[in-house]
Amino acid sequence: MSEEKDSAADEGRAGGIQVIARASAIMRALGAQPQGMSLAAIALAVELPRSTVQRIIGALEVEALVEAIRPGSGYRLGPALGQLIHQAHSDIISLARHSLEELCDHLQETVTLSCIRGRQTHVIDRVVAETELRVVIPMGHSLPMHATADGKALLSTLDDPTIAEWIGTTPAQLTPATRDLPALLADMKEVRRSGMAEDQEEHTAGISAISILIPTLMGPHAVSVVAPTSRFKARKGEFREALEVCKAQISSQAGSAPTK
Repeated sequence: MSEEKDSAADEGRAGGIQVIARASAIMRALGAQPQGMSLAAIALAVELPRSTVQRIIGALEVEALVEAIRPGSGYRLGPALGQLIHQAHSDIISLARHSLEELCDHLQETVTLSCIRGRQTHVIDRVVAETELRVVIPMGHSLPMHATADGKALLSTLDDPTIAEWIGTTPAQLTPATRDLPALLADMKEVRRSGMAEDQEEHTAGISAISILIPTLMGPHAVSVVAPTSRFKARKGEFREALEVCKAQISSQAGSAPTK
């Protein structure tokens, strides 16, 4: 009798894990299509029967993790997911703050913490250097991903077709150094290999930056060192070493997600 109960409990746990995996697959599919998807399209994307998808969608809708666009027009990710993401970002800020302050104190350069928001890189925290000639990045500032070090580091988590879709065939030429789409995609191989990206006056003349990707369990983030180009060129090797130390510190606090 005890063995039968244990077997039933094991089957229940396995069934629960399967439901979570299927719900996660559905939410990832919706995340890749922000305009929304029909039940049939979701079922095709996740390779599940439509009836199964409809049942899981119904449960997710109750929790506001997905929402109907309008009756008969499909579904998209819901507002509760945005709230969870906001809370996760708040957590990463508190976890990373001490490391950012140490990095800024050590280098005497401005440092930032960024994430992806609305197909742009979004600065969620910063520590401004107390030097006479310094770079001040506005808090909550959103910047184009193709022309910033943190943006390129975060773009490296996407595949090339998705990058092309996000950036477009003719990204804005902000300075003479701004990369076009073919050059940006060519850079991605090295960015993915090293986990670091640079912006040498690609966004603002006279300002350069180097950024390291930190794939935390709360999603991909990037830490950047931003400096006048003259200091950047002279100290780039030092910046790289300091960013590696900062990444290890934040990863130990926030958890490190596996890289693809």
